[in-house]
Amino acid sequence: MSAGKGICLVCGEPLAYFKEAQDVTCQICGKKETGHSVCVEGHYVCDACHRAGGVEHIMAVCHETDSKNPIRIAQKIMSDKSIYPNGPEHHTLIGASLMAAYKNAGGDIDLDKALAELQKRSLLVPGGTCGFWGTCGAATSAGQWWSIVSGSTPMTRDPWAQTQRLTSRILGKLADLGGPRCCKRTGFTAILEGVAFAKEMHGVEMETPEKVTCAFYARNAECLKEGCPYFPSKE
Repeated sequence: MSAGKGICLVCGEPLAYFKEAQDVTCQICGKKETGHSVCVEGHYVCDACHRAGGVEHIMAVCHETDSKNPIRIAQKIMSDKSIYPNGPEHHTLIGASLMAAYKNAGGDIDLDKALAELQKRSLLVPGGTCGFWGTCGAATSAGQWWSIVSGSTPMTRDPWAQTQRLTSRILGKLADLGGPRCCKRTGFTAILEGVAFAKEMHGVEMETPEKVTCAFYARNAECLKEGCPYFPSKE
């Protein structure tokens, strides 16, 4: 598989997206399903194959870290070869980074149980939701984190409302930044909003860097460069 610029895992070529789902077959595992993209050479890789090794790495790091800084946790995870520049593994990565940092900063949760529940929920969110569902997977992942730590269910009152508030705040920030998709840009934004929200709602103070700088832009063909708040400054 090719990490390259993190586009096609088989050949490294760019992806072509369909407005309507089509029948596709995963080049790696052979599973037949419907999907919204293949690379220009016709290769399709299912979400399960795309994120298999990445999710295992995410869970390992988040179980072991003692950091209170979810940005630093996320950056460490993103630096591993199992994490591609863009892909559904980020739907687990964002919430898990917040979960670990929240616990380390004094959040009242059972980390093992919380991470296990987050993993189950996050694996249900397919790739491409940012463009096809009207909600980015980074916002959904942060929402899953908060729903777990706040005890939200479809029948709760305040936790339910809080979770909607957090995801709406994240989505508003992402809309202001604009597309196309970048799992680093959306992920960092979701984490920063999550940190602020945890302090407001539960008084849990996680840490963040003075300035968040992306080290992965060279692997993203659609990088906004100076249009992204995390692009390295020339100063």
